[in-house]
Amino acid sequence: MTQLNGSRRVVLHTEGLTKEFNLGSVVVRALRGIDLDIYANEMVGIVGPSGSGKSTLLGLIGGLDRPTAGRIEIDGIDITYMSEGRLTEVRNEKIGFVFQFFNLIPTLTALENVALPIQFARYPKFDPEKRARELLELLGLGDRLHHRPMELSGGQQQRVAIARALANNPPLLLADEPTGNLDSEAAAVVIQALRDVWRETGTTVVLVTHDPALARKMDRQVTLVDGRIVG
Repeated sequence: MTQLNGSRRVVLHTEGLTKEFNLGSVVVRALRGIDLDIYANEMVGIVGPSGSGKSTLLGLIGGLDRPTAGRIEIDGIDITYMSEGRLTEVRNEKIGFVFQFFNLIPTLTALENVALPIQFARYPKFDPEKRARELLELLGLGDRLHHRPMELSGGQQQRVAIARALANNPPLLLADEPTGNLDSEAAAVVIQALRDVWRETGTTVVLVTHDPALARKMDRQVTLVDGRIVG
């Protein structure tokens, strides 16, 4: 069941989230009991030094890895011990991903890249081409619909990736260093694009970043140090 906090809907809930890795005889505790609630229509930055567990946390939230202990709910659905098949469906319907290196399919146009998640949805809510066109136009790429990734700048590719992440209108968008591979000018355009679609769609955004200036643009910052939330 989706949790409520007063009148605020909890889109992401973690409880005692722990992740350990075995490196030979050494056990590395990447996350040490993370309790976190993120609410509908928030824009939250996850910050902290290298090795603090930021990307590990994002991977667990997104169902890309399994926790050693604890619990994860996305939009009221407990994904902690979900089968891989069902987890794939939940990721497609409930979670959008934006990565540092775009991960676009090079042989497809921008329009085709964005339409792809809709075509794989169990119960498509949109016409793939119409939805892809609307999102790309919202992100200022209406004149790049039929360009392939190699014909786009880095900033344009990242905006296509954001559009693709939003294709199925997920309640949660996860972004891992989305400006880490861009120059400052392109990064500013991408962040403004993220804020524009956040305002337009109401999607909750959780963003991992090393960039203090970017983190300050978020509604809230969650600081990790040594696998624990410290602020």
